[in-house]
Amino acid sequence: MSEQPAPAAETARQQLDPAAADAVRAYAARTRASADQFASVLEEIAANGLPSVEECTPWEELREQHLARLTRQRPAVA
Repeated sequence: MSEQPAPAAETARQQLDPAAADAVRAYAARTRASADQFASVLEEIAANGLPSVEECTPWEELREQHLARLTRQRPAVA
């Protein structure tokens, strides 16, 4: 195995078509927004501590809400 870099012709990047590039940008924006939201929650916890148990939603309720949301999004299979 050689440790020499590959010739430039072999390492050229494949360009995306405009629709695929737009889809990648949209995914990046959604991912960035999600990360920003998560970071703000962590910063709030760091500044103010954990919320009291009375202020929290039990994980079972969150799971059921999420499953219901997934069921609504997925078409029924006959």
